[in-house]
Amino acid sequence: MDALKVLKKHGVTLESMVEAGFELYVGKARGKALQELKAGFKKMLAENMGDPNIGLLISAASFLDELVESESEGIFQISRDPAALVADELIGMSIAEYIAGKKGLFNYVRYDKAKPGILSRLPPFTDDAVGALVAGTMTRFFEE
Repeated sequence: MDALKVLKKHGVTLESMVEAGFELYVGKARGKALQELKAGFKKMLAENMGDPNIGLLISAASFLDELVESESEGIFQISRDPAALVADELIGMSIAEYIAGKKGLFNYVRYDKAKPGILSRLPPFTDDAVGALVAGTMTRFFEE
């Protein structure tokens, strides 16, 4: 399962996820120290994307976005990201908690509300899956 290949269809790269992750970074690292943190985070992010459970959830999110787009005039009739749609949040919650437990889940809510970087340009299911991947990985990265 190549989650990155699935995400590239939406314009998501490892670099764009790193940048989104660090938009909400509140630490004191700057310059070379910050670049080293980003490199470590990128490595952990790539490892997490290699997990088949995460890859399948990301693939499911991407598929659901395609389904919603193709059925937008049919049975589903779902707008860009309506309040009544919670299936996207459930995917995000599952990914974040799988990676980093309850702390990851709380950080996911923070990323989901702020939608930094690439997250603001993604369809509803994929933005939650990627936001959860970033938030869960950031949480675990800074705990280790």
